[in-house]
Amino acid sequence: MSLHADALALLSGWSAPDAGQEELRERYVAQLHADPDALRREGRPDHLTASTLVLSADRERVLLTLHAKARRWFQLGGHCEEADPTLAAAALREATEESGLAGLHLDPVPVQLSAHPVPFCGGPPERPVHHLDVRFVAVAGDEQHALSEESLDLRWWPVDALPDPEADLVELVRLARARLCAQSGSSGSSGSSRAADQPIR
Repeated sequence: MSLHADALALLSGWSAPDAGQEELRERYVAQLHADPDALRREGRPDHLTASTLVLSADRERVLLTLHAKARRWFQLGGHCEEADPTLAAAALREATEESGLAGLHLDPVPVQLSAHPVPFCGGPPERPVHHLDVRFVAVAGDEQHALSEESLDLRWWPVDALPDPEADLVELVRLARARLCAQSGSSGSSGSSRAADQPIR
């Protein structure tokens, strides 16, 4: 199965946690149907990306990167590559490369979708390229991270003291922790009916 086919199958079957996320899911699926380059950075006007929110083993801290171009704190992630077999694999590769962490345990089911303009990725000023980000969650066994060339800084932050607590990131942290809570057998919403059937690996 190609990366494009995997992304289409994954997002076609994904159970969105709310109406807003369902609207984004439909947008992503439509983009994949319409554009064979929807997973390439050259895809225009928009393309899919993959990212990972890395949580500590106790679920109380998140590893965020200070993005060199955006100059803001984000979860780890970026563009898909030709060699990535799946969206989940792309998200795991990006997280591993940007964190230096070995043995990340990634949940293969997305926890959140987020579409946002990225002026430095091209496009005219009146219509910059949008990243259609597919966000996953992973748990770190080893917290000894290493700064990559793509980051200005990289550090662990308490989940209740994020450096840039925008609603989108706060909601990502909430959904990710709820997913992990549901997988451990506790109460909480996973945001996907398949989460309990697909353990972290």
